[in-house]
Amino acid sequence: MKLSGCVALVTGGGKRVGQAIALALARHQAHVVISYQRSKSAAEETVRRVREIGVQAQALRANLSSADDVKRMMEQIRERFGRLDVLVNNAAIFERTPFDALTERDWDQHLDVNLKGPFLCALYAAPLLKKAARARIINIADWAGERPYNDYLPYCISKAGVIALTKALAKELAPTVGVVGIAPGPILPPPDMTPAEKQRVVKRVPLGRWGSPEDIANTVVFAIEGTDFMTGSTIFVDGGRSVA
Repeated sequence: MKLSGCVALVTGGGKRVGQAIALALARHQAHVVISYQRSKSAAEETVRRVREIGVQAQALRANLSSADDVKRMMEQIRERFGRLDVLVNNAAIFERTPFDALTERDWDQHLDVNLKGPFLCALYAAPLLKKAARARIINIADWAGERPYNDYLPYCISKAGVIALTKALAKELAPTVGVVGIAPGPILPPPDMTPAEKQRVVKRVPLGRWGSPEDIANTVVFAIEGTDFMTGSTIFVDGGRSVA
């Protein structure tokens, strides 16, 4: 499917990888809706940059783990645009949670944002997506969903769930809506990562470097425009980290 003239929702699209995805979709002439919960100024700045490209844009506040908020957001999209062609489930949290200090709150928070949120967005976006001739859901997972690492247990489990959700949604929403997962590897280091830790990561990556948000954004565009014969698959964009 072609992005030109489509309407795309990018959750957490105000900054970091989400912003790169929103701008990439806009450069392919899609109108872009960005959801945010607390990062209002970042979302509004991304909206401004999207509009400069020459397409429409809107920022909507929503708690993605709340069914009422998600339903309200989808209704706002319907009222403004009358359609939705692409859903990019990008919003997520990534927090260090050492096992010995792990709490129920850590578990609930990661599962609510990283897995329940994409599920609710897919559930309530489905009626709009099914009205399109072709539509896409792109779920941003993580290579750690298949190869978990230490100190991030709830995060890794939530992303494993996103990979499974991608497969399940592909069956539920076929043949109109294609569902593709993207599993980034080392793209952006967390704020608390030290220079020494960053270098240790590089040494474990076969391609010998960190990736960039644009690597993920380009893959999102490929998953939408590059082929109409892909669903249920997850593309690993990790510099080879998952096979090292």
